[in-house]
Amino acid sequence: MRSGAFALCVLVAGPSSLSAQTIASVTFEEAVRRALASHPTIQRAAADIIRADAVLQQVRGRALPTIDASLATNVIDPVTRFSGSAIFPRTQTVTTASVAVPLIIPVRWAERNQAVDQVLVSQRTLDEARRQIAVATGQAYLTIITERRVLELNERALENARAHYEYANQRFEGGLGSRLNAIRAEQEMSTDEARVEDARLGVRRAQEALGVLMAADGPVDAGVEPTFEVPPPTVPDADLVDAREDVQTILARQSAAQRRASDAWKDYLPSVTALFTPEILAPTGLFANARSWRASVLFSVPLLDAGQRRGQAREREALVDVVRAERTNAERQARSEIRTAREAVAATERALTRARRAAELADEVVRITDIAFREGATTNIEVIDAQRQARDAETAAAIAEDALRRARLDLLVATGRFPTSP
Repeated sequence: MRSGAFALCVLVAGPSSLSAQTIASVTFEEAVRRALASHPTIQRAAADIIRADAVLQQVRGRALPTIDASLATNVIDPVTRFSGSAIFPRTQTVTTASVAVPLIIPVRWAERNQAVDQVLVSQRTLDEARRQIAVATGQAYLTIITERRVLELNERALENARAHYEYANQRFEGGLGSRLNAIRAEQEMSTDEARVEDARLGVRRAQEALGVLMAADGPVDAGVEPTFEVPPPTVPDADLVDAREDVQTILARQSAAQRRASDAWKDYLPSVTALFTPEILAPTGLFANARSWRASVLFSVPLLDAGQRRGQAREREALVDVVRAERTNAERQARSEIRTAREAVAATERALTRARRAAELADEVVRITDIAFREGATTNIEVIDAQRQARDAETAAAIAEDALRRARLDLLVATGRFPTSP
């Protein structure tokens, strides 16, 4: 019977233990690196660069010479004759080639330069996507550390509550304590057990979130706690703002919009194209040569388009104004984020110092009240209250530690120092 119960316990505990063993642990740098290499958002942004480069290749091809060839076989009936000879043979093969050389094409040249700008915009968009994924991965990594710390605090509180319950229950069974004290201690122990389960679920959810960001097939655990080197305040904010990926993206978009707006006048310019067309007939007719060629120069100038080009020019100018406004707002927001992040680092450092001191004092209160209870100088109400306050103080200290880590990470992000260039 005992062996059967043991096997049942192994079957019940086996999946959870196996699940805990299969969760891989990574460092902060490795988590960010893998997320940047595998996240679908990064891959989609990289594909946009390839697409923009392909569009550039297409636009560039429109400004280069082209060669076309065609082969046609004509069959006619009846055959028209003159002096006994056929004017056109019944069956005739016509081989034609066409060589087009663009000489003056201002619109095509402008489109080529605009396509180059779009490639740069796509590259900046990739950098911005990398920044967003890196920040999300870093936040998820820090969340695991915080949730794990909360779990440790709740497990320690549960151990204290269990020890207090065992002591209060022993006193009650020995006739030295009251049942009320034992029930209070058991109630507190049950509450702490529920908190431990919630904390474990919080850790697992954070691990799953990190795994999704890293494009892993399962949850991923955080390894060692990262250290963030905060940039010194000697660097001017203007230089830090210009180095940010989001600002660089808007600058690239503004440059592309300004180029399109400045190229609007080229839509009114004429275009010149040279054509050369050789032709071979086999067999020849009565009045046709076996070989001939034709050369021409096409001069095209747009005269009337009912206001289409004027409307396009106004649309491009409006887009420049929109992007310029976005840049102004982004730079203002970036400067605000830098100032706020620096103040947050200083404030959270002070808050962490006070929170740790409060946790130390709360632990001391727990020891004193426990000794007083064992000596019979007080009831277990004071012990339970002291344990709750100690748990809350330690949780507050853990939250303050997490706030400091996040504040330092936010400062690196705000100053363009995270993530580092690939």
